[in-house]
Amino acid sequence: MKQVNMNRNERRQMRHKRVIKKIRRIDNDRPVMIVVKSNSHISAQVWDFNQNKIIASSSSVSLDLVNGNKENAAVVGTDIANKLLKMKIDEITFDHGGSKYHGRIAALADAARKAGLKF
Repeated sequence: MKQVNMNRNERRQMRHKRVIKKIRRIDNDRPVMIVVKSNSHISAQVWDFNQNKIIASSSSVSLDLVNGNKENAAVVGTDIANKLLKMKIDEITFDHGGSKYHGRIAALADAARKAGLKF
């Protein structure tokens, strides 16, 4: 049932719970790419639950990009995809957290797909 009187943070938390539930139900053996965005930057890291560690990461801060707009999100997506392909990992699960799959998140995901990742 859709609740009308929810603020933005509550809606984000509900979306995040849905995404986590799908990830746990479908793909338990794949590494998970977790994307986090702030007002000024965007970052992505790949977590391997079997090894219990982060195997790759990239962000607009580490790449010395001025902000986290769509173009820079695409640069971050291709960078992390290239890092994963060097490790011979081509299938991952995408976790966009509580953020909508739109704008910067979608640009990062599309760039990672174009670079050769499957999710």
